[in-house]
Amino acid sequence: MGYAQENIKPYDATAPKGEQVERMFDGIAHSYDRLNHLLSFGIDRGWRRKTIEAMLPLPHDEILDVATGTGDFALLACRRLQPRRLAATDISEGMMQVGREKVAQAGLDDVIRFQREDCQALSFADASFDAVTVAYGVRNFPDLDRGLREMWRVLRPGGHAVILELTAPQCFPMKQLFWVYSHAVMPLLGRLLSKDRSAYTYLPRTMEAFPQGEVMEGILRKAGFGDVTFKRYTFGLSTMYLARK
Repeated sequence: MGYAQENIKPYDATAPKGEQVERMFDGIAHSYDRLNHLLSFGIDRGWRRKTIEAMLPLPHDEILDVATGTGDFALLACRRLQPRRLAATDISEGMMQVGREKVAQAGLDDVIRFQREDCQALSFADASFDAVTVAYGVRNFPDLDRGLREMWRVLRPGGHAVILELTAPQCFPMKQLFWVYSHAVMPLLGRLLSKDRSAYTYLPRTMEAFPQGEVMEGILRKAGFGDVTFKRYTFGLSTMYLARK
């Protein structure tokens, strides 16, 4: 089954989505953190903190952070949860290089290890991790079902998947305000600061197309997960999903 966001690509309709997403994030890595915090007015930091707080009662000795980007979620998880090992993976070497520098500055490079991985074909053995996390990356998966099945595969029985994703608000007036902001302000600021004319048009389009709430809950169950719950933050601008293997 295909989902609408899988057909949205940053640059053109012909090249595979994964290749285009890698190229896009390599190109905007230098400005990604600044734009992330600017475009969310810094609220994204609170969303990450709340999500990691929800992980405290769950097993988290060994964590896999998929689509780690520049490592913001991995760093916060490492400080708060204190896992023995955290594997931070992404397809974009440009983003991970920024993350490696941040982790080294924090003195956490003995715990957090970055490596390039395809989310659809992870190199890790079955049942390798207590928790698998994705923060603001799952809507970029070229094949959502396949990526979720890989997350399920590398989880230990009783382990948890934790997904934090940007979502488009559904209720008046936030729905209308978000449409104006995402279609006018985000592309303009993104183009000015990242120098990429397409990235910050692509990103809000995937937010609008991505399945959310009960629909995403059903998709997680189809991938094999149980005990799926979700919680919306800030009028539905971001949603956290918890699911157990």
